[in-house]
Amino acid sequence: MRVLLTFCLALVASHSLAESFRVEVEVPRLRVAEYHAPYVAFWVENPDRSTILPLGLWYDDQEKWLKDIRQWWRRTGRGQSKPYDGLTGATRPPGNHSIDFAELKALQDLPPGEYELIVEAAREVGGREVLRLPFQWPAEQAQTQQASGDNELGTVTLTITP
Repeated sequence: MRVLLTFCLALVASHSLAESFRVEVEVPRLRVAEYHAPYVAFWVENPDRSTILPLGLWYDDQEKWLKDIRQWWRRTGRGQSKPYDGLTGATRPPGNHSIDFAELKALQDLPPGEYELIVEAAREVGGREVLRLPFQWPAEQAQTQQASGDNELGTVTLTITP
């Protein structure tokens, strides 16, 4: 019985593929006449863009601006309805923000392979920017990827720990 219980616990522990899948996003402070916080979408793709897994979306009540997150909208957004897949929340003000997607069941069910985290930001009366961060899944060792935007996004860091 103890052997069976130990095996079952080991199996459950091995199913948890990541202790954390943390994304840190810097929303830069822009000096513009009319500032609106950016809408930001997070999703996972294969390098050939064949697999799409929505992770999260930051937006406000003005859903008409979701189409401005163009790649997200074309790849996954227009095929969804409220509530949007993943973790959703309000837009974020300038500063550093962190979100951990490790508990999303869809992420835990992602087959082993090479992927890219895509972070896209768009602002009303502003610009649009897309960053890609490659990663290996599942994480056998800690991984950190970082990319920097030019306008709408500052530094974006992906940290995966097994």
